[in-house]
Amino acid sequence: MSDFSDELTRPVAEVGQVKTSVLSSGMYIPWLRKQMETVVTGRKKEKDFAQTTSACLGFIQEALLKHQWQEAAEYMHSYLQILEDSDTSKRGAAPEIIWRLGSEILYYHPKSNVETFSSFADRMKNIGVMNYLKISLQHALYLLHHGMLEEANRNLSQAEAWRFGEKSSSQEVFINLIQAYKGLLQYYTWSKKKRELSKLDKEDYAYSTASQNMLNHSWKTSINFGALISIPGVWDPFVKSYIEMLEFYGDRDGAREILTNYAYDEKFPSNPNAHVYLYNFLKREKAPKEKLISVLKILHQIVPSHKLMLEFHRLLRNSEKEEHHKLALEVLFAVLDFAGCTNNITAWKYLAKYLKQILMGNHLAWVHKEWSSRKNWWPNFHFSYFLAKCDWTEDKALACEKAFVAGILIGKEATNDAFNRAVGRSETPCGAPPQIPG
Repeated sequence: MSDFSDELTRPVAEVGQVKTSVLSSGMYIPWLRKQMETVVTGRKKEKDFAQTTSACLGFIQEALLKHQWQEAAEYMHSYLQILEDSDTSKRGAAPEIIWRLGSEILYYHPKSNVETFSSFADRMKNIGVMNYLKISLQHALYLLHHGMLEEANRNLSQAEAWRFGEKSSSQEVFINLIQAYKGLLQYYTWSKKKRELSKLDKEDYAYSTASQNMLNHSWKTSINFGALISIPGVWDPFVKSYIEMLEFYGDRDGAREILTNYAYDEKFPSNPNAHVYLYNFLKREKAPKEKLISVLKILHQIVPSHKLMLEFHRLLRNSEKEEHHKLALEVLFAVLDFAGCTNNITAWKYLAKYLKQILMGNHLAWVHKEWSSRKNWWPNFHFSYFLAKCDWTEDKALACEKAFVAGILIGKEATNDAFNRAVGRSETPCGAPPQIPG
């Protein structure tokens, strides 16, 4: 670790002094010499620059996979010679490779600290100027992870003002990201002031001062967020923060427009959270149920097992449209298709109650349609003897709801037989379900 960090913290002018041989005086690892001399070609000594640096890179990657941080740091010390490669393309790609490997090592190495990481980041910004913005952003995120908000903000401000040559499209994206993360830091300050404001008397002078400070922060944040969220992408934390601020200042139309674009603009990637944010916003606005249903209908298509699907079922069930009543059944079956929902007692209660309601309403075709694609795998997936025994041991209410549903779907006699064997009774302790006519 010391060799690596010493190498990284030397003055920039010394970078060019790295020897072209892996076995040069820059190598302080005696046990590595034999490995490096016998790489690639079956124990034949190879001192070719390209082969030795390639082998060294392989050793670093293997050490990283095994979480051998000290060993990786020692190999990394020797890999720095790649900056002297005669191949222009390899030399050009080297700074980013060194940054990725080195930052990973320094992040996890037990003897690393913020000063070491920051020193490495600052050197790499100067060595690989084309990666300046990317490294600055990742450096800022590292500082944020360590709770160093002021240092992170200073780092982002420096990166925001940095320019090199003509602005490329990739540079523009990184600049927007840097500005957006500055916006998040401003939002954090704004959020603290908002909490402080809630404790003040509105008639107090301090309230007016604090309110004006909040407004200044929100204006800066809006500028920083605006450019990024107009670019197609997944910007959840930025969108959530921005919407909270817009709602606080009463700009509900602006918030609605942003959320609608974020959810429905075809240029943006499919994102379940975009529909969740829009739904929650419309719910706060007390939007018509039809509007809420239309939003959740898309979310159902993207993530059928989402936790909002039970709320979606309730909205459909209480609708006046028969097509919504039919969809309400599909939603419940779709939720219970997923392994993570098999023990969701609310879903089973809803399904038990709704199946009974549907049978009483003479809509057997709906049930047959949903069951026909599941009858070959749901019995083992949900209603096996083993599962019945586990359910009865861990949650008797769940076991009864599942037994009730199973009785409707696969027959009362078959269900009761398996269930009774599981719980060790001659008669089922749960209520007898109705049964689908064959």
